Amino acid sequence: MRKKKPAKPHQNDGVIRIISGQFKGRKLPVKDVAGLRPTTDRIKETVFNWLMQDTRDATVLDCFAGSGGLGFECLSRFAKSACFIELDNQAAQQLHSNINTLKLSNARVLNSNSINVLTNNTDGLTFDLVFVDPPFRQNLAQQTCDLLEQNNWLTDDALIYVEVEKELNLSSPSNWQILKEKQAGQVLCRLYQRNN
Repeated sequence: MRKKKPAKPHQNDGVIRIISGQFKGRKLPVKDVAGLRPTTDRIKETVFNWLMQDTRDATVLDCFAGSGGLGFECLSRFAKSACFIELDNQAAQQLHSNINTLKLSNARVLNSNSINVLTNNTDGLTFDLVFVDPPFRQNLAQQTCDLLEQNNWLTDDALIYVEVEKELNLSSPSNWQILKEKQAGQVLCRLYQRNN
């Protein structure tokens, strides 16, 4: 009887690399999931140059977490905690696995739809730093930003990083101020600060 070969990883599965902090250089596996676009190292370096003074001790929410690259980068830089919201089961399981690999006790994964999660804030949770990097062309960024503000998910001076397709005309809540903006290819990156 022939032995079964071990299941090969999906040919398009990849890795993300943590660029700085306590896990600098660590590579974490990422599932190949439709619509998942891990933030490139180049953009990640820009974003974390913007956030250099703001990740330590921050409570972080990574909406549409996907690979978790942004949240893991914050945890590597000594964020207080991170919550990853990810709809896809495989991607959520990989996030759990990577949390275990890094032996993190201050990270959790919600395998759910971000819009549904943000519709109610029954626990009164607030976050200092939020990442909004949804799949492109699904009209999710606007809803997410609106729900974050309407349902009190943000601390008074929270920072919100939004990554969208460059042609999207995103209308941020009136009390959000753009601190930084960059276009890289088809991607528009913005860092907002909330003013209470």
